[in-house]
Amino acid sequence: MKLSRLTATRTGRAALAAVPVGIVAAVLTGGVANGAVPVSFAVSGGQFKITASHLEGTGFSQYGGVVADTAGASHSVAISNIAQASLTDLCQSVVTETPLGRIGLMITAGGGGAPATATDLQIGLTDLQGDATFGNIRIGVDASTVATESKGTAGDFAQDSDSITIEGLKQTAWTTQAGVFTLTGLHLRLTDGEECF
Repeated sequence: MKLSRLTATRTGRAALAAVPVGIVAAVLTGGVANGAVPVSFAVSGGQFKITASHLEGTGFSQYGGVVADTAGASHSVAISNIAQASLTDLCQSVVTETPLGRIGLMITAGGGGAPATATDLQIGLTDLQGDATFGNIRIGVDASTVATESKGTAGDFAQDSDSITIEGLKQTAWTTQAGVFTLTGLHLRLTDGEECF
């Protein structure tokens, strides 16, 4: 997990001076050996990219897991859950190599002051960047006890918080799912390989 600024909010604001990124990355993927899976469907053979200028959410948790593709290959992911989320200037892109060259699919939504919204959002990601603020964060909790409906495997490392804000979100993911995903101002188009970042 790559976050250029990590802050925690309790009664006042207390900055977390540093989180050892290598250790966090290792323990977040610790659930792989236990077969924790964020979703029940087989993933495609490629990852996709997501950006948002601003993400605001409540009910956040994160722990390690694994997803499998139709060929049976397993892929380690960090599973992020957000109970209620709004995303400003959302962009999602995926690129595929074809006999005709690189073909991309790009979806944009949530601009013009009307953010896209999601309930029960769950993302199986491999890379996350941005400036993040967490409200009442708990780091190092057992993944089976996180304060969200979706939970990880008992004994695995996890973190959760009452709220999360990310400015300049950039992430690479295998999966995204939501109970309801409202894409205001939806625009879907084919590209010659253009990506969100």
